[in-house]
This record gives sequence, structure tokens and C-alpha cells, in this order.
Amino acid sequence: MWEELRLISGPGCPVCVTPPEVIDAAIDLAAGDEWLATFGDMIKVPGSQASLGEVKAHGGQVKVVYSPMQAVQWAQENPSEQIVFMGVGFETTAPSVAVCILEAAQLGLENFTVLVAHKLIPPAMSALIGQDDVRIDGFLCPGHVSVIIGAHPYQPVAEAGIPCVIAGFEPTDILEAVYELARMRQEGKSEVVIQYRRAVKPEGNPTALAKMDEVFRAAATRWRGLGQIPVSGLQIREKYGQFDAQRRFQLDLQPVPEPPGCECGAILRGAKRPAKCALFGTACRPDHPIGPCMVSSEGACAAVYRYEPGL
Repeated sequence: MWEELRLISGPGCPVCVTPPEVIDAAIDLAAGDEWLATFGDMIKVPGSQASLGEVKAHGGQVKVVYSPMQAVQWAQENPSEQIVFMGVGFETTAPSVAVCILEAAQLGLENFTVLVAHKLIPPAMSALIGQDDVRIDGFLCPGHVSVIIGAHPYQPVAEAGIPCVIAGFEPTDILEAVYELARMRQEGKSEVVIQYRRAVKPEGNPTALAKMDEVFRAAATRWRGLGQIPVSGLQIREKYGQFDAQRRFQLDLQPVPEPPGCECGAILRGAKRPAKCALFGTACRPDHPIGPCMVSSEGACAAVYRYEPGL
């Protein structure tokens, strides 16, 4: 049985699925009069023309932070500067950004906004099983996301005939989760199983979910490689609209073409393996990434380049 198993990286890297037009908008802000605060893993991700790191090297106003609350504190300490936090990530990071917006509202900050690029995992999973060129027999669901959302949001995927196992991060967690998926396929079952029981509850984290729901609403958004997916992203609610960077700075996020020859889209969908990209390991390397899958340590191309150099 084990020799027949194949693990495929999907769109589980938030850096990788952020479309280039969002990065371009962040670059435009940093190259102007605003300060752009971001997590470090976004610095090297290429937009259509450059990366935030390149803009920073040429004098752009980019600052790496380790939590969104640092950006709020920065705005509070520098009232004459406009501080924009780049909100990238799945349901794992969205609650902390929601808390920061609530804190900024309570402080009455007029110089803090968020460029929202948050994504929701279950709608993307549903979109993947509808792709003609992708065959998926089961999902290893992300443990960190599931700590927040619980098990129930994956039920529509299981009801569509694709079993799901919420896995932890230790090697034994992954092995047990893969075994559970194989068992369900052999037995003809399709359920949502929590392997990561020490951290994940079926209902998730109600407090975090409530904060998210207070500040954000679900909306259609574009995923790199997957295109536009309904109710798969987050937008700031009208009540907190003054903290929406896209509204305040009237940012026009028009879709941007992918770099010529880059296969990140197909790799993110699981339709192509990294080594099948003509740019892999030659023009596109971790020290010179062309696509986002080669940038982040969570990216499929970067992982294969580092751990499977023979491919």
C-alpha cells in the first residue's frame, strides 16, 4: 500500500497564494509616503516588477515586524506617519489582525490601516476537487488552521467524497494521518478525522472566531494559481472601514500575469510537480526566486530544491 501513496503539496503556503497584484500594491505604498509593515517571509516574494526587499534596498519604507501588534504600537508612537500592515495568512493569523484592528479602533488611531490578503482554506479545498487536471484522494488538513476553525468547515469536502484528516506536525502525526486517509479510502469511507486531538477541538476556538467575525466578512478573492474563488477571502467590515488600506488609498488591485515560464500555478494546484517546471533549479532558485513557491520555506519548490535535489 505505502508504495502507491504520493504526497502532493497544495496551496497551503499563504505567501505562495498571495497574487502579484497585492504585492505590487504593497510596493506602491512603500515607494510612496506610507510605511509598509510586513512579516519577513513576504520580503522576497516577487511582484510583477520587483519585491519588497528590492524596494527596501532602494530606500523604500518597509519594516519587518514579528506581530501585527508591533505595527499598531509603531503607529501609536509615530502619529505623523501612515503605517500599513500587510495582512497575509490563513485563519491562523487572521484573528490576531482582527484584534489589532479592534485595538486601533479603541485607541482612535487615524494612521493605521491593513492591506488585507487573508485567505480561507476550506473554500480552496472545495475548488481543488473540482479541477479537471487534479486527482485528490484525500486531504491532510492543516493543524494550525484547524486549531482556529475546528473540524466542521471541512465537512462539505468529506461529503463530496474526499476524506480529510487534521494532522499535527510531528513525523508520527503525519504518518498516522496518512494511514487514516489510506484506511478510509480502502473502506470506502469519507469522514473528517481529527488526528491532532491534543490541539484541535471540533468547534475550534470560539473566541478567535468571534473576533474574526466581528472585524471581517467572507468575500471572493483571487488565489495565485487557483484564480477567483467565492467566499475564500476576508474583507474588513464597513464598521471598521477606516482601517482598510485598499479603501483609504484607493488601491486598484487588477490581476497581474505570472512571470513567463513560471509553473507555480500548476504546482499550487497539485497538477504539476516542482521539478517539472523548466525554470526549477536553473533560472529559479532560493537565492533568485522567480515564483513564490521558491521563496518561502513553506513553498513546494523551495522544499524540493532543499530536500530532494536529485529531482
